[in-house]
Amino acid sequence: MRTGPQRARLPEDPGKKLIPAGRAASFFSRLRGKGRRIVFTNGCFDILHAGHARYLRQAAMLGDVLVVGLNGDGSVRRLKGEGRPIQGEADRAYLLASLSCVSYVVIFREDTPAALIERVLPDVLVKGGDWKGREIVGADFVRERGGSVRTIRFLAGRSTTAILGRAAGITGSSSLPRERGRSPSSS
Repeated sequence: MRTGPQRARLPEDPGKKLIPAGRAASFFSRLRGKGRRIVFTNGCFDILHAGHARYLRQAAMLGDVLVVGLNGDGSVRRLKGEGRPIQGEADRAYLLASLSCVSYVVIFREDTPAALIERVLPDVLVKGGDWKGREIVGADFVRERGGSVRTIRFLAGRSTTAILGRAAGITGSSSLPRERGRSPSSS
C-alpha cells in the first residue's frame, strides 16, 4: 500500500468548502466577479441518501458553483420537531462538503434561507420536485435579479422520513439479517 506523497490524491479537504454565513456576501461576490454562474439550494440533509446525492448532482449541472444552504440544528428542530436533527450540523455540513458536486456549504440559523439567498445572490435557485407549484423562498428575489428558479424531480422512494420509518421498525439485533457463516457472538 502506498503511503505519503506516493499515495493516491485525495479530494480537497471538505472543511475548506464550509463558508461562514457572515462571509457569504463577500465570498460569493468575488466568484460572481470572476464570471462564475452560482446555483443555490438548501435543506436539512439530516440523513444523506441516494436521493440527495442525485438531486445535488443535477443541481450542480445548472452552473459553475453549487452552494448548499444547510439548516442549522435549531432550524431543523423547529421545522421537523423534537428528536431532529438526527445528526448535528457540523456532521451534516461535512458530509455535504465531501460530495464532489457540492462547491460550498453555508449553515444558516433562520427557519428559511431568504437572508442567505440575498447574500449569495444566486443565478439559479433550485428546490426538489416536492416544491413544484408551491412558493419557493427566495424565488421572487432571484427572478427580479434576472435569475431562474428550477425544480428537480426526486428519486422515488428515497427520503429521510422513509429511512427513519424503516429504522424505527428495527427493534434489536435479532431482527437484523445475519452475515452468512457468522454467529451473533462473533461480531
